[in-house]
Amino acid sequence: MHQHCVFQLLNNWETSVVLYYSPNGTTKTMAQQIARGIESVSDAEAMLRTVPIVSAVCEQSADVIPESGYLYATLDDLRQCDGMALGSPTHFGNMAAPLKYFIDNTTDVWFRGALTNKPAAVFTSTGSMHGGQETTLISMMLPLLHHGMILLGLPSSEHALRETQTGGTPYGASHVSHGQQSLSKDEKSLCFALGARLAHTALKLKTS
Repeated sequence: MHQHCVFQLLNNWETSVVLYYSPNGTTKTMAQQIARGIESVSDAEAMLRTVPIVSAVCEQSADVIPESGYLYATLDDLRQCDGMALGSPTHFGNMAAPLKYFIDNTTDVWFRGALTNKPAAVFTSTGSMHGGQETTLISMMLPLLHHGMILLGLPSSEHALRETQTGGTPYGASHVSHGQQSLSKDEKSLCFALGARLAHTALKLKTS
């Protein structure tokens, strides 16, 4: 996957942003699997982006570029993408504050309608089976609806969705860590499927 923003000159090339926050690495692993699903589709590219932590010290400002890992997301990433997957660990049934802080500052993107009619998907991870996965996924959908995005879930035709004993919901991909970072076979399959569905839909909308 590409860590730097590369925009193709061909009109039929699709770029989807996989935007996530992952303090412990679990949601990052999901993001990477979703990116693999995106790039399994011909003429589709995944752009992995993260967000900095929210500092409790008002005077402190985050670096523009992180010391390691994927780049921090910018509003231009959203303006220029063709689709987006949004991911966060569950914090009391809601997305984590750093991701919400970034989303709360996308007003200019909203005014310009830059995300309108673009497809979007959501994903999350929790430490326990009943940690609030579905409410977190739904909470992440709300600002995307305000942006006019077309929300994609996981259809029941996905075999892993019917068989999973860990994470996985119709609302989006999910992971139950139980204190471990590794994804189950079904969770990996559903992340991959969600990425592929996002890319296929973005391509169809872009070329229609």
